[in-house]
Amino acid sequence: MRSTSAGGSTTVGGERVLILSAGVGSGHNSAAAAVQQACLARDDVAEVRVLDVLQESSVLYRDLLGKGYFVLVENLPWLVEWAYDVSDPPFRRRGPIDPWTRANALPVVAAIKKFRPTAIVSTHFLPAQLLASLLLRGTIDAKTAIVTTDYDFQGLWLTSAFHALFVAREEGRVQLTSLGLPPDRVAVTGIPIASQPRSGQARDPEAPPMLLISAGAAGGDYAVAVVRQTLHIRSPFTATIVCGRNDALRQRIEQLVAPAGDRYRVLGYTEEMPQLLSRADLFVGKPGGLSASECMAAGLPMVLVNPIPGQEVRNGDYLMEQGAAVRCNSTATIGWKIDELLREPGRLARMQEAARRIGRPDAAADVLRGLLSGPSRPLIVTRAAQKTILAASEQRQIASDLTGPTALVRLIDRATDSTVSLMQAEELVDLQKRYADPAGKLVLRRDETRVSFRWEARRLLRSVLRQDESLPVRVEGLAANTPASVAGPPVG
Repeated sequence: MRSTSAGGSTTVGGERVLILSAGVGSGHNSAAAAVQQACLARDDVAEVRVLDVLQESSVLYRDLLGKGYFVLVENLPWLVEWAYDVSDPPFRRRGPIDPWTRANALPVVAAIKKFRPTAIVSTHFLPAQLLASLLLRGTIDAKTAIVTTDYDFQGLWLTSAFHALFVAREEGRVQLTSLGLPPDRVAVTGIPIASQPRSGQARDPEAPPMLLISAGAAGGDYAVAVVRQTLHIRSPFTATIVCGRNDALRQRIEQLVAPAGDRYRVLGYTEEMPQLLSRADLFVGKPGGLSASECMAAGLPMVLVNPIPGQEVRNGDYLMEQGAAVRCNSTATIGWKIDELLREPGRLARMQEAARRIGRPDAAADVLRGLLSGPSRPLIVTRAAQKTILAASEQRQIASDLTGPTALVRLIDRATDSTVSLMQAEELVDLQKRYADPAGKLVLRRDETRVSFRWEARRLLRSVLRQDESLPVRVEGLAANTPASVAGPPVG
């Protein structure tokens, strides 16, 4: 766990922010570091810590999730794509965390309790799912944020309890709200990235374009084929090649480009990637969520090679749709494709403008601002509502199309106008019988009776009431005939 006190803090007893990530690839941890950096820039944050949940788990669990994933990417990419598609439907997995994951999460839970956070940010779906279970059990009393790290929203990120969900682009927000998630709990911020350097000098327009070729942090061997193809480019250019931590790869590429003189510059792992991005004209590499976001924030268009099936392919689709990237599906055409791009008058400039248009350099600060200033009570999605959302997705319907007992309704805190629960319309029956006042308004109250509910109302009340004895709410139906047609007269 990395802990940092906000040295400039002037707030006594300020926010204590815990950032949870998982080291499956470098992107999730990079996003966590960006949020940490944003915390240090705020006076109201007293202390911030970053915790990689895999580092707290058993070696077997860590290797299966971390190293095992990249073994599949390298040897069975079709299986990675299949797994991505199978897990994509929203709320396909419901219910408690499996016993093995729960056992490996015990050290993380202990660390959370010891730190006593007031706010928790998850940059991976594993800790996000853990936090949902802790909220429902009343184990934590902190604001929680889910921060996605790819441009497409993937169903694994959806949990049954959270305070705020931050997505990378507007289409993700539309997707989630169309399924029934309340608009006040879903925001578009982009993907958190480290602060970008402010370039003091403009590039010389007379200088040849500079290519930035990245092999990724681990140094993927595909970079050799990419560099070999650039040797056939006819247009003037220079290139910087970043080989990551793979020293053998760096040596191979240095030998490959030696005959080209000073046209190529070959680096290993470097901390100066932001400066390189600001000086380059075209990026060549994989469309990871963090890499792509850093490029867009720097106004740097991309040539996409060797994307991981699933999230990276979808990242690339978005970048190409926006005009900020091209993709090379065949290694044999990489040099030709880059050459065609450089030779077409004005094309590179148009792609650079497209990249700047969709870049979100302030995403980390926006995430933190949205969480800390947002609702103090969590949103609870009941299991019945999760079933409705999954069924609607599989039937290609949106929430406002649904009618009858399984249609969705929202409970909204009257005082703050924030949604505290998403449930099926028929679930209102129990609430109305127990909590409707003489005027027909709904006031949730702490209920210690042993009479069983038809659904998990106890978890809902425990989570949204927090330390309060009661909570006045109003009901909002997503379809035209809910809740009145199912649950009796309108409530609230």
